[in-house]
Amino acid sequence: MSYHKPVLLQECIRQLQLKTGGVYVDATFGGGGHSQLILEQLKGGQLLGFDQDPDARANTLEDKRFTLIPANFRHLKKMLRLHGVREIDGLLADFGVSSHQLDAAERGFSLRFDAQLDMRMNPDKELSAHQVLNTYSSEELARVLRDFGEFNRPNGLVRQIINSRPLNTTQELKEALDKMAPRHKAHQFWARLFQAVRIEVNEEIAVIEEMLEQATALLKPGGRLVCLSYHSLEDRPVKNYFRYGNFQGEPEKDFYGNLIRPLEPVNRKPIEASPEEIEENSRARSAKLRVAQKL
Repeated sequence: MSYHKPVLLQECIRQLQLKTGGVYVDATFGGGGHSQLILEQLKGGQLLGFDQDPDARANTLEDKRFTLIPANFRHLKKMLRLHGVREIDGLLADFGVSSHQLDAAERGFSLRFDAQLDMRMNPDKELSAHQVLNTYSSEELARVLRDFGEFNRPNGLVRQIINSRPLNTTQELKEALDKMAPRHKAHQFWARLFQAVRIEVNEEIAVIEEMLEQATALLKPGGRLVCLSYHSLEDRPVKNYFRYGNFQGEPEKDFYGNLIRPLEPVNRKPIEASPEEIEENSRARSAKLRVAQKL
């Protein structure tokens, strides 16, 4: 658990409703906390874990029922077919950056450390935070900050970033924008800024949407998707897709007025962590767990 402490661990596994002999996917293997508990309760079957971060491979589980696939979960369908899997009974995804990635100073995910501007969950990926901040046009930077950092008026930030180029480290970025961070909300400012760049680098929202569609196609009737999000940008596509069958949040109905959707939400409101868990793990404060079942 030192690699990454899972949030709502027991509840995530409970919501999968594990079946003896079932085939399951842990789409965000990380430190293996979810996978280990799934295997303990599975009593047979098969579990396939996905993780694009090479650091996660050190956590692989020695169990003949388990296979670790070193790939982004946007390649879910293709990679499962390569392993002879065409249907699954359930999938669990714990979105966002892991505790390990935040704590690894050299990865550039956290403002706590001075490091090269990187933020790639897969170090082999071409696009990095350095490229986003140093080569994007003013229009592209404005889009990133507005769409992924929820800065309503990003133009001032964009001008300051462009005028401060080249930016090579997190410390240089901090010094360049320090005067623009509201004193009473500095933490939120930096969190939103780093979140925006990280999401752009890793295409996180597009990847979530691709995975949800593929997972739904792979699910057996009655199978479940269990998704844990940490901010509204991650939660929104999950909520819309579970509820309406699309990412726009626009209901489509048949002739009889029934919603046309492939999944049925299990919980209308997201499941949240208890005050006790939040006290032990601050990351749990923003967590929202949504569950849907294949019709």
